[in-house]
Amino acid sequence: MYICPLCRQPLQLTGRQYGCASRHSFDLAKEGYVNLLPVQQKNSKDPGDNKLMIEARRAFLQSAAYQPLSDAVNKLVLQANPAKILDLGCGEGYYSGRLQQALSPAAGLCGIDISKAAIKYAARHYPDIRFAVASAYQLPFADNSFDSVIRIYAPSDNPELQRVLKPQGRLISVNPGPNHLVEMKQAVYREVKLHSDVIKEEPGLVHTQRQQLSYRLAITEPQQLDNLLQMVPLAWKFSSESRQAFVAATQSISIDFLLDVYQLSEATAISPPTV
Repeated sequence: MYICPLCRQPLQLTGRQYGCASRHSFDLAKEGYVNLLPVQQKNSKDPGDNKLMIEARRAFLQSAAYQPLSDAVNKLVLQANPAKILDLGCGEGYYSGRLQQALSPAAGLCGIDISKAAIKYAARHYPDIRFAVASAYQLPFADNSFDSVIRIYAPSDNPELQRVLKPQGRLISVNPGPNHLVEMKQAVYREVKLHSDVIKEEPGLVHTQRQQLSYRLAITEPQQLDNLLQMVPLAWKFSSESRQAFVAATQSISIDFLLDVYQLSEATAISPPTV
């Protein structure tokens, strides 16, 4: 289902190389992923999360701190029994890997991220999932490829979402709720501005469901909280001293997620090609 990121023609895998009719080619890495992010689509030399950020996120997620979110996402995905799913901005593959375990063997799961380091890690640890380095703004997939798209804290392009979703396909989007990590904000801001809980409009998609997931996360060890800080933009607001003090003093933190489900409207669905 891959298409060439340069000319948008279908890609075919021959041996360990994807190629299109225009003779653009992309090698399959030894880990099993393909890099479909050409230089023209990069906003920096090495876009996305770096190795240190990936290691911190991986250690935090492996502590099961966000397992309730993973379980909630999996439940929403399984409601529609999808055959093809895309994890948009999949990072190092934590949510993809847990979802793969919950899906039926016949279901197909793909993951993309602009971080080569993250995709390399994901492909090595989850060989049954098809991973690619790619841009969410120029998705390397054919029209009508997916029954469901998962978007957890990831940027995206609405027309591209509409294009790759099948008719009646669903977008499952996760964003921070009002009180998410509010203690971090309180540590660095005099006046704390909470995250909005307004349902975001997605042109061409109809909002069908919302779930709020809130809980207190008990910090089992200081390193767990330090890893969480490494994952969020607020980390830059802390000095070295204030960060150490916050990590040492904080025993629990507020977790608050908003999970929204959208469905592709009939008026905007792209008609599948005739066979």
